[in-house]
Amino acid sequence: MRNIIVKVHPSKANLKKKEQLAWKIAEISSDKAKLNKDAIEMVINRIIDNASVAIASYNRKPVVSARQMALAHPRKNGANVFGLNPKIKVDCEWATWANGTAVRELDYHDTFLAADYSHPGDNIPAILAVAQQKGCSGIDIIRGILTGYEVQVNLVKGICLHKHKIDHIAHLGPSVAAGLGSLLRLNTETIYQSVQQALHTTISTRQSRKGEISSWKAFAPAHAGKLAVEAVDRCMRGEGAPSPIYEGEDSVIAYVLSGPGKKYNVPLPRVNEPKKAILETYTKEHSAEYQSQALIDLARSLNKKIKNLNNIKKIVIETSHHTHYVIGTGANDPQKMDPYASRETLDHSIMYIFAVALEDGAWHHIKSYTPKRARRKSTVQLWRKIVTKENKKWTKKYHNRDPKKKCFGGRVIVKMKNGSTISEEINVADAHPAGKRPFGRKEYINKFKVLTDDIISKKESQRFLKCVQNLRKLKPKDLKGLNVEILPKMRKRIKKGKSIF
Repeated sequence: MRNIIVKVHPSKANLKKKEQLAWKIAEISSDKAKLNKDAIEMVINRIIDNASVAIASYNRKPVVSARQMALAHPRKNGANVFGLNPKIKVDCEWATWANGTAVRELDYHDTFLAADYSHPGDNIPAILAVAQQKGCSGIDIIRGILTGYEVQVNLVKGICLHKHKIDHIAHLGPSVAAGLGSLLRLNTETIYQSVQQALHTTISTRQSRKGEISSWKAFAPAHAGKLAVEAVDRCMRGEGAPSPIYEGEDSVIAYVLSGPGKKYNVPLPRVNEPKKAILETYTKEHSAEYQSQALIDLARSLNKKIKNLNNIKKIVIETSHHTHYVIGTGANDPQKMDPYASRETLDHSIMYIFAVALEDGAWHHIKSYTPKRARRKSTVQLWRKIVTKENKKWTKKYHNRDPKKKCFGGRVIVKMKNGSTISEEINVADAHPAGKRPFGRKEYINKFKVLTDDIISKKESQRFLKCVQNLRKLKPKDLKGLNVEILPKMRKRIKKGKSIF
């Protein structure tokens, strides 16, 4: 690995392309690195994971809206839309939009946390859609996805966006562009321009994850993926981009992030070094913000130890800076304590999530979020007894550079009315690679079966799982097999509202 120092340079310095971060990203995207066997297997796991959550969200309103928009852009030799018959095809950028929204809607796929946040699985819908439209192979898809993960994970390690209230999709645009460059075997110059265009067009604020969180949270990564597809298309036609996008005098670092005096350190593999960053990422066992995963597991454990929850006086969750200020009481969002808040908001309230998991001893991607569940009297009472607190010990663990020591949990202190105290802590979620029950192929397949049960046929489930596990040998004509078609009875008739498309 290399450590790339990224900082602002005045225009008169005329910074050479080969010294720019976008060029270095383009170099590894266009290289001929060997594919790591473990990384290939993880690509297959993540395609299964994405299909699981996309099919489970098929009839949710944002997914329906995105799909209807995509269907207004049919293309004979285009890409598939999750859930539909593979004969139905649309323009790849619109398939990216529909499928990306479906994958993101339940907040239930993979994650990587470091200096910033990310869901690297968001790279997959765009890469798969373009692969289908351009007639790529399974190996091409693997190469593209590995690059997408490599770029996003390392940008997340080196550049903090949320500190400046910029949404994390600003790292997704460049990673998708880089992944598409690898998929299509584009030259370094074209990828370089594409990465810069994609970054320039995907910068937005974190208001999408603050206050009353709306359906845009699901649309945002799909939007970034769609914009990246369009950026690559323009650059393949010979168009350029704002440059240097990271280091320029009026660049992203200079005026969106920390300014001309800041130096960022971005790790990147050397040219032709195998891309293995995907192995540092982790998926979710529970449909909720990743920083709540371990705490859900801890709540499930406490459920068996506390016989009467009415005897609880107060619950204090000591955790990392990120957890406290993003999904905890440190966010100072009254909506996070509101029983009438949106699902998207409840998903970002560790107080709500912990209360429900403690009461139920379980977590469900639908049942745990229903309005009736959120407004249960006992839940609201328990919910409002919970506060979070930053503990520097957990913040330090969160930012540990060693993946084996990095932690996303916390310590929970339950104060009872009789004066007694119950205290437990957890470092990582049970499903984490370092957890009690790490996810392997068996668990990914089980998650797929559980989430798609009664939505797709057993025959379709078996067909898809056989196809995806043969990814390395898939030819262009086989890629339609990576789509999953739902049962006709599950296709709810939804009246189309007023729209442009």
